[in-house]
Amino acid sequence: MRKIVSGFFISLDGVVESPEKWHFPYFNDEMGEVIGRGMQSADAMLMGRKLYEEWSEYWPSNPDNDPFGDFINNIQKYVVSTTLDKADWNNTTVLNGDFVEEITNLKSQPGQDINISGSPTLVRSLLTHGLLDELQLLIHPIIVGTGQRLFDSLAQIPLKVVSSTTLQTGVLSVLYAPADK
Repeated sequence: MRKIVSGFFISLDGVVESPEKWHFPYFNDEMGEVIGRGMQSADAMLMGRKLYEEWSEYWPSNPDNDPFGDFINNIQKYVVSTTLDKADWNNTTVLNGDFVEEITNLKSQPGQDINISGSPTLVRSLLTHGLLDELQLLIHPIIVGTGQRLFDSLAQIPLKVVSSTTLQTGVLSVLYAPADK
């Protein structure tokens, strides 16, 4: 069975919104290696409609600006949405049926990990339904103060630490999994 692995840049106060406004002073080669390892273990990306709309406007016309461009433009992408009917971005499939059934079916297909970068609403739904296998948080030593938080409106969900490392910039790289798996 494939794993769904979600990754976030997150502040100490739980903010995941607009990391481009606070994340980059902490980015270095060491963090790039953490992100790169996650990319190498995946052959698909899962995202919500909002992230799809943002990325599908930017990445197809900017593939050479960033190594991530080549990766994201060519990997299989799945978009969870009840309002999006079709997707024009290369290798994109819209999942608009029963959420639990669609994700369970996707996980049962052969392949590598299915990664999520961003899409906090989708990740909260996956956590609520017990469908998220790993949560990779890069916890930045900054209090952002305002913005969307990852864990808003969630009931208790016990997690366990699979691994943790402190990066040179003070960012904590912590991999969590559901406590019952």
